[in-house]
Amino acid sequence: MVFTEHYDVVIVGAGHAGCEAATAAARMGLKTALFTLNVDLIAQMSCNPAVGGIAKGHLVREVDALGGIMGEVTDAVGIQFRLLNTSRGPAVWSPRAQCDKQQYRLKMRELLESQPNLQIKQAEVADFIIVDRDDNDDAFASGASAWIESASTLDMGGRNGPAATTDSSPRAARKRVVGIKLRDGRTVGARAVIVTTGTFLNGLIHCGEQTYPAGRSGEPPSQLLGESLKLLGLRGCRLKTGTPPRLDGRTIDWSRFQQQPGDSDPTPFSFRTREIRQPQVPCYIAYTTAETHRIIAENVHRSPMYSGQIQSIGPRYCPSIEDKIVKFPGKLQHQLFLEPEGLNTHEIYLNGMSTSMPVDVQMAMIKSIPGLEKAEMLRPGYAIEYDSIDPTELDRTLETKKILGLFLAGQINGTSGYEEAACQGIMAGINAALKIKGEKPLILDRTEAYTAILIDDLISKGTNEPYRMFTSRAEFRLHLRIDNADQRLTPHGRRVGLIGDQDWNNFLAKQARMEKLSALLEKTRVTAEMIEVILASDPKGEAGSGAAPAASADLRVEGQSLAQLLKRPEIGIERLLPMLRSLAPDLFNHSLQSASVRTAQSASLRGENALPPGLRNELKSVETGIKFAGYLQQQQRAIERLKKAEQRAIPEWFDYSRVSGLSREMNEKLQRVRPQTLAQASRIPGVTPAAVSLINVFIELQARQHARTLSNQLSS
Repeated sequence: MVFTEHYDVVIVGAGHAGCEAATAAARMGLKTALFTLNVDLIAQMSCNPAVGGIAKGHLVREVDALGGIMGEVTDAVGIQFRLLNTSRGPAVWSPRAQCDKQQYRLKMRELLESQPNLQIKQAEVADFIIVDRDDNDDAFASGASAWIESASTLDMGGRNGPAATTDSSPRAARKRVVGIKLRDGRTVGARAVIVTTGTFLNGLIHCGEQTYPAGRSGEPPSQLLGESLKLLGLRGCRLKTGTPPRLDGRTIDWSRFQQQPGDSDPTPFSFRTREIRQPQVPCYIAYTTAETHRIIAENVHRSPMYSGQIQSIGPRYCPSIEDKIVKFPGKLQHQLFLEPEGLNTHEIYLNGMSTSMPVDVQMAMIKSIPGLEKAEMLRPGYAIEYDSIDPTELDRTLETKKILGLFLAGQINGTSGYEEAACQGIMAGINAALKIKGEKPLILDRTEAYTAILIDDLISKGTNEPYRMFTSRAEFRLHLRIDNADQRLTPHGRRVGLIGDQDWNNFLAKQARMEKLSALLEKTRVTAEMIEVILASDPKGEAGSGAAPAASADLRVEGQSLAQLLKRPEIGIERLLPMLRSLAPDLFNHSLQSASVRTAQSASLRGENALPPGLRNELKSVETGIKFAGYLQQQQRAIERLKKAEQRAIPEWFDYSRVSGLSREMNEKLQRVRPQTLAQASRIPGVTPAAVSLINVFIELQARQHARTLSNQLSS
């Protein structure tokens, strides 16, 4: 086939997943094209203009540690930063930032346009160009061998169930993508295609009784591509999400609301950020009233959610306001947040009031809230239904099992949120590039990253509602903290080519400083003079800083190491700063020199113990490692046990139908998901430990039979 253009990697859709995928592939040296319906709306924040939050902040840190750009962009345009969950342990601390909506997409576009090897194209993708795998084998000759070799421990290829083929490997029956067709008739060749279409596939907006096709409000849906995906035989489902109304801030009585300021000392998302430069603004807290509830209750029959107009399933953890009223009738009020959408706009996001009610009902709901009686609605809220693909159709690389070279990332896989999309995008971009290069894929496991947990949950369990990440989904969340995301993932980013020399050297220097500090705390013994300094210290209540100074009688620690002292719950590392400044002056001098003058002056104004963000985070990470050393060791032993289970691979030729003792339901689930290891099989809903034990036994039995069959074929 003759193509109008040709690229190594083509990305369809320029949302948060598409931007990360495109950047990753281009930085890895591949000729990359990013196709979008509107280049002016790249990385548009279609819902809340905020990044991060509980567990979501972990995902952004992990994207950044791998070499992604979401954290960097957020730090550049964030207008309110808050570190959440600081009253709890460091395992669940999560950064969140309210962003300037317009500046976010402008900054993202600026980064993309400055990226070598990447071209941005405005066009509608209408179809895929698919061929049998045997055709034009040279297109993937360089990449296929390394992936097939790695299949002995991890199945990188797809399994198409009991497909009829003379080859014993289901992979032989697969087709592959070689390009895309545009609506204007052009054909674009590609060695890999990554689809990141968000809510645009056959999107349908609901606002009361009114419905109309759209991918987002005011933007057309992608109907041709949605139908093309169905024709590929990929199982799909219909999901729903929604958004609240936006208000004109000039018509709000701000004196009626409780102010919610950000942190005075913002915590950046990117490990490369030295300071937050832009002005910070407050948000405001509001509450629904009895009148609000009455209006909703009397009009709930007009909501598409309850009239039967919407059949698909929405996000359980981000319900509409009408859902809250119906499902929690005894709750007298619900909290709302008034959040600015930028520094140069009066538009206010009414967080907590997602709704698909008719516009007249939305107006009545808004005016029932004290302080919003005169508020003008700039944009009504709405619900949107869209097509997604069953994520059990994917491998761990996010490549589809049925079509070689076709990767899916973001909401098309059944997830919700910018952060969940971004982490899938960077993983899809990395693995598409590695496949083309003929290198082994990057497969993270559940012990390494929340990103791996998300992918493993999706491909093992699937989802019938928009999937949202929570810290509770992680078995080893004390090990998967925001402060050590770079320790866990930056070496991977370096291996695949996303971490440059300067960033890598900075990472190594940081690890050396932390190791030096830990050793210093372990070997330094507490003296009487040190005790007096500690007792005189007055922590300012920073996150994890500890309680008030202990009484002298309670601090009988002379002769102990500073590390042992730090294990005490009432002692935070801030109280050891006077000693550390004298014991390791080079550590503090380096951090102040690397910080900008503005950062250093700001720290000086905040007091003697104030530190640049980078140094503060390093100190807290060292403190966490010392305080929770026992728990971390326990988790490490559990991690090793899980890794052993993950190493027991299930061969791709394994036939579940020949395992006696498996129920029909379990057989169907296992055939559909095709788990790659026994550990993954155990996480499939409905698959019992007894079934996993049976599979383990039958792997040995079928392996011997498989070997005999191959031997007979060779001898004949």
